[in-house]
Order: sequence, then C-alpha cells, then structure tokens
Amino acid sequence: MTLHCAGVTHASTLTRSAVAEPAAQGRVHATRVAAMATALGLFLAVRLLGVATLALVARATTGRDALGLLGRSWDSVWYLGIAAHGYGRIQHPRTGVMFSDMAFFPLYPALVRALRAVSPLGGGASGLLLSWTAAAVAACGIYAIGARLHGRAVAFALVLLWALLPHSVVLSMAYTEPLLTAFAAWSLYAVLAGRWLWAGSLAALAGLARPNGFAVAAAVLAAAACEVWRCLRERRKVSHRLWTGAALAPAGWTAYILWVGHHEGDLLGGYFAVQRQWGSRFDFGRGSLQFVKHLLLHGDRFVFPMTMVIVAAGVVLYALLLADRAPLPLLVHSGVLLLIALGGSGFFESKPRFLLPAFPLLLPLAQALVRTARARPWHATVVVAALAGLSFVYGAYLVVIAQMPL
Repeated sequence: MTLHCAGVTHASTLTRSAVAEPAAQGRVHATRVAAMATALGLFLAVRLLGVATLALVARATTGRDALGLLGRSWDSVWYLGIAAHGYGRIQHPRTGVMFSDMAFFPLYPALVRALRAVSPLGGGASGLLLSWTAAAVAACGIYAIGARLHGRAVAFALVLLWALLPHSVVLSMAYTEPLLTAFAAWSLYAVLAGRWLWAGSLAALAGLARPNGFAVAAAVLAAAACEVWRCLRERRKVSHRLWTGAALAPAGWTAYILWVGHHEGDLLGGYFAVQRQWGSRFDFGRGSLQFVKHLLLHGDRFVFPMTMVIVAAGVVLYALLLADRAPLPLLVHSGVLLLIALGGSGFFESKPRFLLPAFPLLLPLAQALVRTARARPWHATVVVAALAGLSFVYGAYLVVIAQMPL
C-alpha cells in the first residue's frame, strides 16, 4: 500500500511487485530524462529570446551592452561587492538613511567568489553564469514537480509559464531568485518523494540564499509535521531521516539571522534592524495598502500599477491552488512567499520579483493552458504569444528604461 500525506509518497512502502524490471526501468528513466531535457530546451529558448529583445532595446535606446546591464544592476552590484570584499560595506545615499550589505544573504556572493577563484571570469560574468545555471536547474525541478503531479504536458506548460512571467527577466540577471528557486524546486520535489534528508539539506541552502528562503523550510516542516502526526496515529516509528531533514530545513536561514544579530549586538533582532534601515519591514500589509491607495487616487509610474496587478493575480492564483487541493508543501511554500510579499513594506516595485520562486501558483494556469491547447490549439498559441510579447517587452523596459530597483 502507498501512503499519502498531503501529496507525499513514500517509496519505502511499495511492494516488490510494484518494482519494474531493470530494462523497463532504464527505458522509463531515459524517457524521463529526454522529456526533462526538452523542457529545459524550451526554457532556454524562451529566455534567450527575452535577452535578445533586451539587447535590441538597450542598443537602440541607450547604446549600452545587455550583458553589462544584466550583470551589474541594482542588487547585483551589492552581491558582487560582497563577493569581492566581504561584508562590512555601508552606504549613506541620503542624510539619515543607512544601507548595510548585511541585508543580503551570503550563499550567492560566496558562490560567485568561489567561481572567480577557479575561473578567469570577472565578477559580473561569474554572477551571470551562476544565475543562468541555477535558472536551468530550477526549470528542471519545476518540470519534475509538474510531471509528478499532473503529467508531462502540464509540466511543459508550467515551465513555459514560469519562463514567461512579466518579471522573468530577473532569471537572466545576476540576482538570487534563480538560485533560491533551484533549491526550492528540488527540495519540494524531495518532500513529495519522501526523501527527507535531501529536502532538509536543500531547504537549508535555500535559507542561505535569500530572506524569503525560509518559505522552503516552512514547507518542509509542515510536511514533516503532517507525516509525524500520521505515524503517531498509525503507531508507526518516525524515521530518523525525517527528524534530521526537519532539523536541517531552517538551519541555514536561522544561522545567518543569528550571525548578523551577533554582529549587530542584538542576537534576535539585529538582522531585522538592518532590514528596517533599508525601509523593509513586515507590517501586515499596512504600507502596501497605503501605497495602493496612493496609486488608485493619484496614479504613478507604470511599474507600480503593473506590480499591483501582478500581486493581485498571485492572490487569485493561490485561491485556485487551494481549490485544486494541491499538496501541502506547495501550498505552504507559495503561501509564505505570498504573505511576505503582501505583508512587507518598502520597495513595492520588487514584490513581483519576490514571487518568482512561488512557481506552484502557476499550476492552475498550466492545467488550463493544456486543456485549451487540446481543445483549441490556435487559442493557446495566441495566449502564449501574448505572454511572450508582454514578458520580453516589459522585461526590457524594467532593465533598460524604468530606472527603478527591481
């Protein structure tokens, strides 16, 4: 019998009769690898078209090099500074405002520094190579989850939609979202497969990548708690792998928070004090609501209304994900990311970027796109073309023209 706990399947409970012959297993594995390679190729083709569009816009409007814009824009400058010089940089762009680089989590700059040490690449090139590789790994993980839950067609659609998000240009930049999404996707896949050590280890790395990486740990802990409850109810022994994976999951995020707190002289509150210096705090959405009120009454630059629409769409998609009874880990992961985006103040225009790792929100759309493609292929083609046009043009606008933090 196979046990399910919020979508988690435990391979250890399968009988020997359920195990295919080695030759058949090999063929199945080869087919799966080929399908994942196809999904990866689709993702890379879409993102290359996006970068090409950005390059044309940059050359036509500013004469600047696209790779320079992708490798050294906004937050990427801070990450590359940490990679080159370590922590300790503080800037005072305006009187009374202090920005500390300790707001940025350490894994990405550490990997950039390591890549620079073993290759002839400079900081920007190393950052881009790392981000592009992480984005490819993330696309494979997203495909794996989609195929496990709904089959290959939905998995292809899920990868395609993630590549065509309005802010998907960030996946081609020297930013941390690709790295976080890579760890998140494969950690969630490990949870669904009941591989607790992998799930916890990858969640710990996700927690070292970004502040909202804690969402991955929350998903692992929620699934682990569900499984422990099931074991207790059925009077079964809880695996030591489950306990270890659950203990590892929040370790990365917690370690960095405590390290910054120790450095700042406030063990538990030091990191959050650094974030407040940047104008970022969790105020249960009060600041966001005030900004939305300003937009509705007075209007503002195009980026802000677009942000409001994208975040509102995220709320609707989460409701659809709940209605679809998605596995608990996916609901918790996406819910925590959405809560952080909704409840946090400061840098309103960055909220869609914070939702890039919340790829499970796209599952209902992916299923709808597959149904449309089967019933009315031409309609699905038009939808994908429209999404591509929006993604490519808006991404170029954000990086080249908007002149606002992403």
